[in-house]
Amino acid sequence: MNRNKDQDLSIGSVSPEVAAVRRQVSATQPDWSRERAGRYWEPDKRLIASIRSYQRYAKKRGILAAVFKRFATLRHRFWSAVTGADIPANTRIGGGLRLTHPNGVVVHPNCVIGVNCLIFQQVTLGCGGKKDGVPTIGGHVDVGAGAKILGGIKIGDHVRIGANAVVLDDVPDGCTVVGIPGKIVRRFGA
Repeated sequence: MNRNKDQDLSIGSVSPEVAAVRRQVSATQPDWSRERAGRYWEPDKRLIASIRSYQRYAKKRGILAAVFKRFATLRHRFWSAVTGADIPANTRIGGGLRLTHPNGVVVHPNCVIGVNCLIFQQVTLGCGGKKDGVPTIGGHVDVGAGAKILGGIKIGDHVRIGANAVVLDDVPDGCTVVGIPGKIVRRFGA
């Protein structure tokens, strides 16, 4: 098989197409189209919509806002049961969150999730790591299936966390983390 320098896809390197897509996804400007449901039965997007609805009415005052807030709470409970995800309605979530398979996702209520993140199934974001507190996830972070991000750590922008990784330490911008405990295996330009 002939390969030139541009086609080398060895461990740790990515194709130019993948690198271009990573640069296109912003870590600061939310892409709200990622959350928009195209049809009724998209439980992941309906769960996120119920969280957004609850947060919108929680900020308002008045009887009507209180009624809509209660309705949003019921809606959130319904979609939480359908998806099997435990994401509190008051969690601070940046725009453009994607939960492709929300089953088993557990998020601590004080956790902060940045814009345009992607979270797969069985992910835990919570306390219990080396540092006290809960994680702060940066913008455009892809979290693989079964990953655990624990403790008061900061995950930078444009980070990829591999499947089943256990992240207990801070991760700088533009890194790939894999393993138990999580280790940085690749740094790339964000």
